[in-house]
Amino acid sequence: EFEKMCSKKFKCKHSLSVSSGTAAIKIALKSLNVGPGDEVITQAFNFIATIEAILDVGAKPIIANVDDTLNINVNEIQKLISTKTKVILPVHMLGVSVDMDGINKIAKKNNLKILEDNCESVGTKFSGKYLGTIGHAGALSFDYGKIITTGEGGMILTNDISIDKYAREYHDHGHENNKQFPRGEDTRTIYGFNYRMTELQGAIGKVQLSKLNSIIWNNKKRYLALSKEIKKLYKIRKIPTQCEPIYDCFIFFEEDKKLRKKIIDKLFKTSIGTKNLPDAIKWHCSYYWDHALPKDDVKKTKKTYDLLSKAISIPIWLKRPIEEYIEIGKFIKSLK
Repeated sequence: EFEKMCSKKFKCKHSLSVSSGTAAIKIALKSLNVGPGDEVITQAFNFIATIEAILDVGAKPIIANVDDTLNINVNEIQKLISTKTKVILPVHMLGVSVDMDGINKIAKKNNLKILEDNCESVGTKFSGKYLGTIGHAGALSFDYGKIITTGEGGMILTNDISIDKYAREYHDHGHENNKQFPRGEDTRTIYGFNYRMTELQGAIGKVQLSKLNSIIWNNKKRYLALSKEIKKLYKIRKIPTQCEPIYDCFIFFEEDKKLRKKIIDKLFKTSIGTKNLPDAIKWHCSYYWDHALPKDDVKKTKKTYDLLSKAISIPIWLKRPIEEYIEIGKFIKSLK
């Protein structure tokens, strides 16, 4: 039922619920026939799960820096493409879309597949289409830090029946769910693993999904309250013109270390925090990932590290009244 709701909501033919967003990325990669010897191009600002999923199928992550949108710099992709490249994996970070027009153009030119990591931007649109439905497949996450949650869990979206067929079998030990046989005698052609979502998570997901539009609307009101106070004095994260964001975070930049510290201290004193930037930057920036990536590849992402090091992310929490965001905005404004 939750899968059918997602297909209807996000306007795609196939939705498969799985155990996590990470599992969704891995299963989708396997469904796109990515394996040992293949390369997958992704970005330097993401959650490490994206890299882990690529490594777990035996492929090699190729990392591009990000631009002022804090998403993949499309201008860097072409030079990273090799004969081993199979997939471009853009990550829509913290509620804002990648330039999917640019991604589609490059993928078409080079005959590459697109897997959208939309774990952090569920509900965001680009040119009127929901993220996760623009590429060949999309991965969503419903963990506790996301805009809607099933506690843990994820979803794979696709309009390609062959991708859905493989993913559906692989996530369930290879079961084909052949209607001619009971489950205990079910047929199979591939081996799989257990990445199933539970029925309880599905029940929660149905309720959560019904609230998504309301959540985005209320996020927007808090976001705009902050923007009104800050936008003329600080550099704000760029949002592509075709993007309809979910206003998950308000991200801006401050180069002055002392001023940045005052702002961050204020956010933590009010128990709002900074959601990834800077409090969890080490888990969201590939410059720190020499345990998973070659050191030379890590060094190439210093441009992203330098940009993210100046960023402050104010998470939008619906349980915090708009008045608090106005107060924080006025405090940040008063420092200039």
